[in-house]
Amino acid sequence: MNIVEPIRKKSDLKRIEKILKTQSLRDLLIFTIGTNCGLRISDILNLNVSDVRNKTYINIVEKKTNKPKRFPINSKLKPLLEEFTENRGIDEPLFKSIYGNRMERTQCYRIINKACKDAGLEYKVGTHTLRKTFGYHHYKKFKDIAVLQKIFNHYSLQITMRYIGIDQDMIDESYNNFIL
Repeated sequence: MNIVEPIRKKSDLKRIEKILKTQSLRDLLIFTIGTNCGLRISDILNLNVSDVRNKTYINIVEKKTNKPKRFPINSKLKPLLEEFTENRGIDEPLFKSIYGNRMERTQCYRIINKACKDAGLEYKVGTHTLRKTFGYHHYKKFKDIAVLQKIFNHYSLQITMRYIGIDQDMIDESYNNFIL
């Protein structure tokens, strides 16, 4: 299994969003859902128009865990979803390939990987980078690992800590800045 990194700099996120926006609203929306909701790519790609149109919350059953998940659609996603689903059939997959089928994760990987390379990121990225980026920035803002564990439906704090990129450098920094 290849380990991917979260996108830690907000300036990198903005550059990637700008790149994706020039490609397509679809590509930008996949990235934005991933970084704002922390869903796995399989759950993002499993969404239908009916799951998001005229909704304030998204309700899903996670594909990997088979657990229910409910979360609000934030103010960044709401207008993107409204624009993207306008004139779309309610039963359609939210994200379709150029052939009209539901998008596959390999296509998303290529889109995300290319956008990150075009933005100058030199570390390992993939579709799971979106989920890890959500976790990293959520933790930086709220400093609540227990809430993230619940959001991610993880069974241990260690898995959540790994997801958000708490590595030895962060642990060292914590020790160096804690003096009684």
